[in-house]
Amino acid sequence: MYVTESNKKDFACIILLDEIINKERVFTTVLGQDDKVLEPLLISLLAKEYLTVNGTKYQATAKGEEAFEVFMKRYTEFLKMYDIYSFVDLEKGEFAFSSYFAFDTDEAWNNYKTNDRFDDLRIAVALFKKLNPAEIVFMSFIDENVFNTQATGWQIDLVSNSIWDEIEKICASAIKPEDIGDDAMEDMIGQGALLLTDLLKEEAKRAQEEQQNNSGGQQVVTETVVEEYTYYEPYYDPFYVSPFWLVPLFLW
Repeated sequence: MYVTESNKKDFACIILLDEIINKERVFTTVLGQDDKVLEPLLISLLAKEYLTVNGTKYQATAKGEEAFEVFMKRYTEFLKMYDIYSFVDLEKGEFAFSSYFAFDTDEAWNNYKTNDRFDDLRIAVALFKKLNPAEIVFMSFIDENVFNTQATGWQIDLVSNSIWDEIEKICASAIKPEDIGDDAMEDMIGQGALLLTDLLKEEAKRAQEEQQNNSGGQQVVTETVVEEYTYYEPYYDPFYVSPFWLVPLFLW
């Protein structure tokens, strides 16, 4: 089993913290009919001091905000680092992202990367690095707005098993490291990390050129140019993971 009961609770609570911290949604101690199913999760967060009650409203504590920040650090890395492995041609050893800057429109890029020859290896990479593949799929669901909290009935979806069962099926059917082989995995992961830093350098170069053109030819220095791509250089080691991936999101 890839999605444990603890995973389900962790992921659901991340969605709730996002609603409270970022979207300023109000949950009260006397919950409305639609929110009533969320009460056990809110009480658990309250009991472990991730939430507090101000008047009748649940609010995130510093501890809750810290837990959410750890998740967001992972999510930011997922969108940069792990997305590189979402479209890989194993037969040719080619990453779709190696051609990213060759396309002028999003439509052309999307048509290219969704070609059948590319496989999604994000779960294989997660397993190779001893990360939880269910969390990787959970993050992809967030990116795809599967957890649409503006939709009627989202609360029921969050506490039912339908979404978690779908994540379980995706993890079970995904390509695994043993399907590829250790040596090939190491090489592929290292190539992906190198490709990411090359893409970030090219992105920074293009941004600087645009800034320079807009400033009348004056030299423009962007302080974060070097910082962003050097951050990912440790990932040249196929076994490396940032330390914040190794801590539990919540302590229940």
